[in-house]
Amino acid sequence: MAPLPPPPEGPEAPPLQYSLLLQHLVGERRRPRAWDPAALGGIPSPPKSEEQKMVERAMESCAFKAALACVGGFVLGGAFGVFTAGIDTNVGFDPKDPYRTPTAKEVLKDMGQRGISYAKNFAIVGAMFSCTECLVESYRGKSDWKNSVISGCITGGAIGFRAGLKAGVIGCGGFAAFSAAIDYYLR
Repeated sequence: MAPLPPPPEGPEAPPLQYSLLLQHLVGERRRPRAWDPAALGGIPSPPKSEEQKMVERAMESCAFKAALACVGGFVLGGAFGVFTAGIDTNVGFDPKDPYRTPTAKEVLKDMGQRGISYAKNFAIVGAMFSCTECLVESYRGKSDWKNSVISGCITGGAIGFRAGLKAGVIGCGGFAAFSAAIDYYLR
């Protein structure tokens, strides 16, 4: 194998300047590249309009999240209350006449009352949890499992505190543990 010829010297070949090359690649002369997902094989999407941005901001607000959790809790609680009233054997029970069969009117009345009661409770708990989670996330500036544990503790403590300090502490711990388990399962 023959040795390589020496590089030409003189005015015809400019010297290779690594510092100039580095300035263009990682230095001050580097131009920012526009990030285009289509170039990387992603799905291209048009830029969002002002209306889309406004709707997105409204849907990400704490008030909207709390209202959505309240409505969802009301519907879920109502369905749960009607279901539990339907399988309860004590509906229309009269201790003076234990063998009397309750009428359909009594059963439907109890189902309605229990459904409304459960719906209100679920709506309040859902709104409290969702609102506190959103506020904790906004305050911390992070979206992780700690937000649900903190908001679970606040919600459970507030609900349990009506029965006393001990019940508030137990409610805080129980709701925080349940929130952590649900967050671990869903993430």
